[in-house]
Amino acid sequence: MEKIAIYPGSFDPVTNGHLDIIERGLKIFDRIIITILENPSKQLLFSVAEREELLRKSLPEFTDVEIASYDGLLVDFAKQRGAHAILRGMRAVSDFEYEFQMALMNRRLNREIQTVFLMTGLRWIFTSSSIIKEAAKFGGNIESMVPPPVQKKLEEKFNRSIGENK
Repeated sequence: MEKIAIYPGSFDPVTNGHLDIIERGLKIFDRIIITILENPSKQLLFSVAEREELLRKSLPEFTDVEIASYDGLLVDFAKQRGAHAILRGMRAVSDFEYEFQMALMNRRLNREIQTVFLMTGLRWIFTSSSIIKEAAKFGGNIESMVPPPVQKKLEEKFNRSIGENK
């Protein structure tokens, strides 16, 4: 039986930390469905279509990855897609409380779906999409934190070269 995990997030934008979790997750799971979730409480820079495109361009070598979007309960989507796990990355202790609450709620909603946490690699522990967007907005050098297609798109969005304020 194929081991399928759902890797949910806003991915606004995808970072090298996300790619690290995907790469390491593929050592545990046969297939990962990266799921872009709509989160009305977040201020998003990219549309769902743009985020899907950025993920595809950032993951060309990954054949066991699928990209989808969903706006309902994650456990319902996981069940529909035949997944038995939700893959989540954690950067620091500050992520734990929220992730723990979400895992408990998902378990209450569907006991068949397990949540698996992977600690982000030390290199990416302080990397977040919101911090990257803020730095890019003001021309900060974020090229080592995002895949090249993301850097290019951020430059287009903010109409400036990344790293011009070195």
